[in-house]
Amino acid sequence: LDWWQADRYCEQRFAQLLFEPQESEQGPLSKLLQSHHIRGSVWLKERDSVLHKTKRRRGHTVPVLVFRDKTDTKYVKVLSDFPALPAVTACAHLQWDTRTQEIATIFSYAVPAFINEFQLRGFVDEEGFVRFALIVHGHHSPYLPVFRADGQWHHFCVTWQRENGTWAIYADGQRRASASGLCSAGPAAPQAILGQGTFIIGQDQDSLGGTFRAKESFSGNITDLHIWQKVLSTEQIEKVRSCWVVEQDLVFEWSSNALEVESTVQAVTTQLLCPGPVEECRVLEVGSSGFSYASCLQTLPFICHYSKDAYWQLRRAQLESSRSLASCVNSLAVRTVIPDSVFTSGVQDMNLSVALDVLDILATVLREGEVPVLEPSDLLAVLQLLKQVSHMEIQEGDELEMLEQLGQYYMEIAELILEEQNTGTWSSISQVIRGPMAVVELCDRMVSLLVPLLTPERTKITIQHGNVGLHRVTVKNLWFGYGSLQRSLSSSGTSAVSQGMAASGGGQRYLSTTVGTAVISSAVLSDFQEISMSVRYRLQHRVQVPANEMPIMPWLSVEVKGNFCVFSLFLLHVSPDAGGMWSTAGCSVVMSLPDSTACFCNHTTNFAVLLQVYEQEQRTTKEEFTLQALTFIGCGISFCALIVTFILFLVVRIPKSERTTVHKNLIFALAAGEALLMFSELAKTNQVLCFMVTAFLHLFFMAAFSWMLVEGLLLWSKVVAVNMSEDRRMKFYYVTGWGLPVLIVGMTLATSFNKYVAANHCWLNVQTNVIWAFVGPVLFILAVNTLVLLRVVTVTVASARRRSKMLTPNSSLETQIGTQIWATAKPVLVLLPVLGLTWVCGVLVHLSIVWAYVFIVLNSLQ
Repeated sequence: LDWWQADRYCEQRFAQLLFEPQESEQGPLSKLLQSHHIRGSVWLKERDSVLHKTKRRRGHTVPVLVFRDKTDTKYVKVLSDFPALPAVTACAHLQWDTRTQEIATIFSYAVPAFINEFQLRGFVDEEGFVRFALIVHGHHSPYLPVFRADGQWHHFCVTWQRENGTWAIYADGQRRASASGLCSAGPAAPQAILGQGTFIIGQDQDSLGGTFRAKESFSGNITDLHIWQKVLSTEQIEKVRSCWVVEQDLVFEWSSNALEVESTVQAVTTQLLCPGPVEECRVLEVGSSGFSYASCLQTLPFICHYSKDAYWQLRRAQLESSRSLASCVNSLAVRTVIPDSVFTSGVQDMNLSVALDVLDILATVLREGEVPVLEPSDLLAVLQLLKQVSHMEIQEGDELEMLEQLGQYYMEIAELILEEQNTGTWSSISQVIRGPMAVVELCDRMVSLLVPLLTPERTKITIQHGNVGLHRVTVKNLWFGYGSLQRSLSSSGTSAVSQGMAASGGGQRYLSTTVGTAVISSAVLSDFQEISMSVRYRLQHRVQVPANEMPIMPWLSVEVKGNFCVFSLFLLHVSPDAGGMWSTAGCSVVMSLPDSTACFCNHTTNFAVLLQVYEQEQRTTKEEFTLQALTFIGCGISFCALIVTFILFLVVRIPKSERTTVHKNLIFALAAGEALLMFSELAKTNQVLCFMVTAFLHLFFMAAFSWMLVEGLLLWSKVVAVNMSEDRRMKFYYVTGWGLPVLIVGMTLATSFNKYVAANHCWLNVQTNVIWAFVGPVLFILAVNTLVLLRVVTVTVASARRRSKMLTPNSSLETQIGTQIWATAKPVLVLLPVLGLTWVCGVLVHLSIVWAYVFIVLNSLQ
């Protein structure tokens, strides 16, 4: 099967596609496969695989240019030297502004000899299609329809070649228009598109690089523009559409660094959902025991992997089964609907009509109580059928009434299998399906099938049976009442939910038997895919007030540690085989009231992002939580120590000197920066507040480094004779310590106001290179302070050697070496944090998560 079918096949049989084996397992596995006459490639599942979405799409994060409204000012210039182009292909992703039907210029290329050298224009016709026309050497192709003006992202490519003036326009992988003779008329062969011109996105050039007119400007969003000096083949265009770059003959590759963006054009980052026919999946090469990748749509052998306990429990359930439910359902259906064994292949192709018929019969049998208590094999068969239905693909032309009825039956069956009499059965299959959260996961997946029910007239859907149901589809809330999920959770043991937490009396309060809120799952959907976004919501909950104890929400952990009260919201993350688990990653409690709790969930922030110069690959929930916890603990301790030290400087009558003044300024800047960092997570809910927090974080951490530079300069002044009075030195130090940071932050805001803040935390934007407004000066300061440290250590060691010879001239060689080592180590240990040199390890964070831990521990405690 192809990778997607193989993964689905295993999941429907309560197994998983074989995970990538460990090094010690590769040889034996390869021999085992060869003994079964399996050669070549075998599908594998990567442990951190992202291939769990629909097979037609793949995520691709890119910078996007936003042209809001038609103006004569918004433009983007491509900073690239173009050669002469005897043939050309230009491709991009485009989102057309549907509010205007006037002609718009997507891009224009002009040379001194000819303004309209190469240009693409378009407009929306009366039937709602975007029509494109290509211009070469001033010659104009006809306007032809290429895609619907539906506000969605579309991919287009335009090609032209000098030979016969052949041109073509592609949209969404299909050739929409083509002809020959564009600029081929005349006695001589047409010339190539001239080089060394000016390429402008979003405007028509009436003079070289300027003279724009609002009515001909582009309004919408554009990204992923690439230009080649050849005509791409249909296969190459399909590859480009799938977000793969064809390197050969590429003259311009899409990059923020290669663009001059006019200040009012907004540059944002988005994730394109690219078609994935060329998406590659992991394979094991049998015989060589090596790993490689193959197109996910190839048909290859595969292995379903079971844990031993799950496998034998499944076998036992099949052997001990009376097959009462299967016989009832199959006799009523007059065909095999539920197979005798969960291991057997599917007996029918599942489409909407078949699925509706099957669920109708199954719901009837369960509803009428013909099988009062489900056997383990019956429950597994029902879950297998629900998995099959949730994997079904809805076809165009399917009756929407049938789809809604399918949802009703699905919810009814979900509640019936969670009734009280089946609690023992859930326990008996705990090795296969660890808890009834598997039903939540199946209902979650089912919602995606119901999206076609939404229309502009019908914006909400509620499908409910008893205490189980879902509300809306694009924003889905899934709820399970106390009568269903509650009892099944009680029986599912330790693995269904988090077991307990410390009670005030030192014992354990077990939470696994209580559902605190009816809403179990909530997700935001877009085009069959979850969106990466922050969510703020409020949950109503039941309050339990045991005698002599404070109210405790079952899903809200309240821990008291010293003077800190830490609230952690537990969200449900469902996995098909584990029945679900609870996680605190990226969530915080905004407000807690007796009857409800307001929550905010987003990506986590930690100290290590301060020197992160590009996006890290996704870390695990445990790693993110550890980084955030280390940040909060380290900064909390450091902040307290800094404040105490600052107060001591003010209260204790320390003689005024340059050194104490510099220390006080450094302490103030570091304390302010660390306090802001600890609470920057709370600012994410408000865009303006997040912007202000980022600016002040930038200012105070920049000031901290500037005062570290001053500490270095002060040390240098003690080592090397400096011809400057103390008053003049202090003025210079204040200008360096506070003036320099204000200047850097001010210039950064002035030049990069719209791309200043990162998308997922309140700190400088990595993707637009604004981060270098912090990292660049920091690296310079660290380099200067490194030289200072080396000089100070050299002088200190020489001084210690002289002192040693004067005071103890007859000391042993070991004593002299020990003195030298201590003379070297002491200034290094003292001065490393004062000069900020521990921050050097920040540039190593991307190499390993270990460096992130080291970086946070050293610098949050600086």
